[in-house]
Amino acid sequence: MLNQTMNEKSLISIAQVTDTHLLASENQRLEGILTTESFLAVMKRLEELKPELDLLLMTGDLSGDATPESYENLQHYLNSLQIATYWLPGNHDSAIAMDTILNLGMVSRRKSFQRGNWHFILLNSCVPECVHGYLSANTLDWLDSELQTSANNPTLIALHHAPVSVNSTWLDDSCLQNSPEFFAIVNRYPQVKLVLFGHIHQEFQHQSHNVHYLGTPSTCYQFQPGSPNYVVSDELPGFRLLKLYSDGTWETKIERVAYPLPIESVATVLY
Repeated sequence: MLNQTMNEKSLISIAQVTDTHLLASENQRLEGILTTESFLAVMKRLEELKPELDLLLMTGDLSGDATPESYENLQHYLNSLQIATYWLPGNHDSAIAMDTILNLGMVSRRKSFQRGNWHFILLNSCVPECVHGYLSANTLDWLDSELQTSANNPTLIALHHAPVSVNSTWLDDSCLQNSPEFFAIVNRYPQVKLVLFGHIHQEFQHQSHNVHYLGTPSTCYQFQPGSPNYVVSDELPGFRLLKLYSDGTWETKIERVAYPLPIESVATVLY
């Protein structure tokens, strides 16, 4: 997906950050990790990349406890970063609290917008009190409508839950439950190039009908790829960088950040 000859002005550079699991208290840990500390390690790297980034896309589970304090902390950190930021909720989030708090400065609640020649559509795949994902009929109708009106723009769709199998039994059980309805819409629109998601705490890539489905590491602890059961891996925290060209081509890479991993085994599944 590289195109070295394109004018740099014809591209949009974005960072996808996901599953930060921030907590009300910055001294709390999940899987032995201070999630605020590991998030700040990612933020430090984003600060270095800031001159070349156009926007930050945050794809859910931004909080680990759904408290207003966790979102206030996040808004504070994003204020200091000063990059246009868009977000969507994950199964650990409170969409209501997010809507109330994550809307200041360069942080936006918008779920459909355009940058350069690209159209971005952000979906809420969360079901209250459930870990798995599901896209409501209203959400699917809205997605269809949005795609109808942007046929000439390469499109990136983002949601929290993986709409495709990630070859990990326990994770697949908690992913999007009505993927066929989602595919029935997406596959009708050739402008859809990318679908980004979080939830799986690992790097993942799959292609179907010329659409690339990309899963991204968490900024805290990672899950062991391909494991039938819940296993935390020793991979470092990370995030995804993407360059989106005006003709619909793109390139991407995962970046990891140096962070000590005092992983603790726990019986509770915290995905």
